[in-house]
Amino acid sequence: MAAALIQAVDDRQPHLLRLPVQQGSASALEEVRYALGSRHPRAGTVVLEAGRWHLRLPELRQLQELLAPLQLDLIRVAGDHPETLVAAAALGLEIDLAVPQPPSPAGAAVAGDLLVHRGTLRSGDHLQAEGSVLLLGDVNPGARISAAGNVLVWGRLRGIAHAGVAGDRNARIVALQLRPLQLRIADMVARGPEGLPPPGLAEQALLVDGEIRIDPAAPDFSG
Repeated sequence: MAAALIQAVDDRQPHLLRLPVQQGSASALEEVRYALGSRHPRAGTVVLEAGRWHLRLPELRQLQELLAPLQLDLIRVAGDHPETLVAAAALGLEIDLAVPQPPSPAGAAVAGDLLVHRGTLRSGDHLQAEGSVLLLGDVNPGARISAAGNVLVWGRLRGIAHAGVAGDRNARIVALQLRPLQLRIADMVARGPEGLPPPGLAEQALLVDGEIRIDPAAPDFSG
C-alpha cells in the first residue's frame, strides 16, 4: 500500500498525509512525492500519519520543505514511534499518538509500549512506564521518572531518572538538559554533570563498559 494524500473537505480542516502501514525500501520523502504526484491540493495545513515509521528530525524537515512550495503547512504528526514524536516536537509540531488509549496518570496516554506524558513533573511526582516513556516537559528536583525501557525527556531533567528498571542495560536516558540529582540505568547509578550542555544538542546517558556515560545526542534522539 502506497502513501496517500486525503484532501480536506473544507478549509477549516487539515489535509491528511498517510504513510504506508508497512515500511518498504522507499524513504518517507519518496513516498510523499509519489502521493503528491501531479496533484495540486488546495493550500492549507497537513497532518502526517506516520504510523510505525521512524522519522528523524532531518527527514521531517525535508518533508516540510517538500510541502512548502505547494502552500501546505505540516502542523501535526501522528505516530507510535517515540523518536518520530520527539523529532516532531523538536520542530515545534503538534504530536498525537496514532492509537490513543484511555489515559494512564493524568496527562498521559499509552501507545504500544510507549507512555507519552505531557506536562512537568514536580517534587513528589513519580511517573513510571512498563515500556519506554516520553515526557514533554521538565522533571523538577524531587520528582522521579522511571521506565523498563528508555527515558526520553523533551525538557530539563533535574530530578531522578531510572531507565532499564527491569535490568535492560541497553536502555538510555535522553533529555534536552541532563542535570539530574541521580541517574540509574539497570543496576548502575551515577550523578548528573554540573556544567551546561553543548548548545543546540540534547544529551544522552548510556552504559559503556559498565559505567554510565553522558554524551551529546542529536536532536532526533537517534543513534
